[in-house]
Amino acid sequence: MKDFETKETAPPEHHPLRKTLSTLTGGVSPMAATNMWTDWALHLATAPNKQLDLARQAQQNWTNWLAFLAKGCPSDPDEQPAQPKPTDRRFKNPAWNTPPYSAWAQAFLLTEQWVDNATSNIPGLTREHDAAMTFLARQMLDAAAPGNFLATNPEALKRTAETGGQNLIEGAFHAFADTQTALKRTRTKPTKLVGQDVAVTPGKVVFRNHLMELIQYAPATDTVHREPILIVPAWIMKYYILDLSPDNSMIRYLTEQGFTVFAISWRNPGPEDADVGMRDYLQQGPMTALDHICATTGTDKVHATGYCLGGTLLSIAAAQMARDGDKRLASLTLLAAQTDFTEAGELMLFINESQISVLEDVMAEQGCLEAGQMMSAFQMLRSNDLIWSRMIRRYLMGQPDAEMNDLMSWNADSTRMPARMHSEYLRQMFLNNDLATGRYHVGGRAVSLRDIRAPIFAVGTETDHIAPWKSVFKIHDLARSDVTFTLTNGGHNAGVVSKPGHNRRHHRIHTIRNDENTLTPEDWFDTAPLYQGSWWPAWSAWLADRAGDKTTPPKMPGALEDAPGTYVKME
Repeated sequence: MKDFETKETAPPEHHPLRKTLSTLTGGVSPMAATNMWTDWALHLATAPNKQLDLARQAQQNWTNWLAFLAKGCPSDPDEQPAQPKPTDRRFKNPAWNTPPYSAWAQAFLLTEQWVDNATSNIPGLTREHDAAMTFLARQMLDAAAPGNFLATNPEALKRTAETGGQNLIEGAFHAFADTQTALKRTRTKPTKLVGQDVAVTPGKVVFRNHLMELIQYAPATDTVHREPILIVPAWIMKYYILDLSPDNSMIRYLTEQGFTVFAISWRNPGPEDADVGMRDYLQQGPMTALDHICATTGTDKVHATGYCLGGTLLSIAAAQMARDGDKRLASLTLLAAQTDFTEAGELMLFINESQISVLEDVMAEQGCLEAGQMMSAFQMLRSNDLIWSRMIRRYLMGQPDAEMNDLMSWNADSTRMPARMHSEYLRQMFLNNDLATGRYHVGGRAVSLRDIRAPIFAVGTETDHIAPWKSVFKIHDLARSDVTFTLTNGGHNAGVVSKPGHNRRHHRIHTIRNDENTLTPEDWFDTAPLYQGSWWPAWSAWLADRAGDKTTPPKMPGALEDAPGTYVKME
């Protein structure tokens, strides 16, 4: 079998017209959208029972709405024909329960119900097109929500009356500034300074190559566990999400618990790195880091932790090492990291052959995927929270953006993705699911997650739109290891950055041994006990049980500069 990782992408000059078209569409495939829309329309046109059902629902919704108006638009939820979903905060203000705003809100919610039905469960429609049509229709409808317009937003109208229209003047200035930013293709600057406000845990850069700097953190205790920890973050983000300000830094917390911590800080790639692939990240990242750690500390066991895409890469490394008889991994921790991509959430709606092909044309022109292009896709997954609510706040209410906290500032400090690596990742993971099915090749030979025997600690988050927890949970069916799974509240980032003492935090945790029967995600949820507070202490205790006795902290030979180093500051 040909090793996919040696596949050469077609040079840009082989398809200059497609490259131009792809750039004009912003990397969105019009062919994929047309195919999806046509598939839906043709199947709906040949489903008379579904059409009849939609007609009946439309008539019932219309009747219910008129009856609601006839009653004077009562505020009692039991007398309202529709209720927003629990996660929909657009109509939380009491003003939405007073006429005429309640009438508009109810009309929108009833329309939303009908549109969801019209784009779902169409006989013969593929599951992928069903989900994509529902998502697309929801995006279109969200743009027309009554809260987005001054005349139908009671909160904005009240604000206008109170300020004499000053909010609209301020909103116009905000809109002008945002338009200038978009035209200049600049991005919001982080407000927290790296090395001063965030990423301040003491340490040294002890190794550097083209793709990464390896940071060794100074011990915070007199003695440390014999076996160190290596953290492999995703290169779609700056590593210091795990080392924010001192009171919510995971890395600082680990050092305070008596661990020697190493972390990879990835270089922010540019167009010159267009041909850097997954193999390069694997070899120059975790494999090189392991070699350095073992050589300088004298240990033969390391506890590796991977976050998001870094966790996927670490899983590949673990499978390769298991295949080759390399037993240096004492344990594996996967934080919101997927290894099976069959249920990878709404991101899968963007992943098909047509879309990837168009995206490859764009990246062939640019040499990399720009940070703004990635952020746009992620924002679409939570458009109400990240797009429309911000527009309402800035343009209608005239309010400036809230002051950035640590996490918001880090989120603005985004990175790029090399063209080759991103293409390989999309094709081999999302599109073909090669890693989970044993088709992923490293060094010309396939690797299998089934070879992994090291104990695994995996973390999923309840409201993760990037790596849904049930997708992360699939590691149970892939590795032949004891798997301790933790489900915490929060999203992809906030759920992981869950410092002890944080209000309103909870988690579930349960271990399934390799020799025990597996559980479905639903059965696991019912089995796992619920605990209040952060999951960090449970993880620290799990690591402490496996990281050996306490000893003198290792030295830091060959230090190049103080942490956080140079690569993390690259724009």
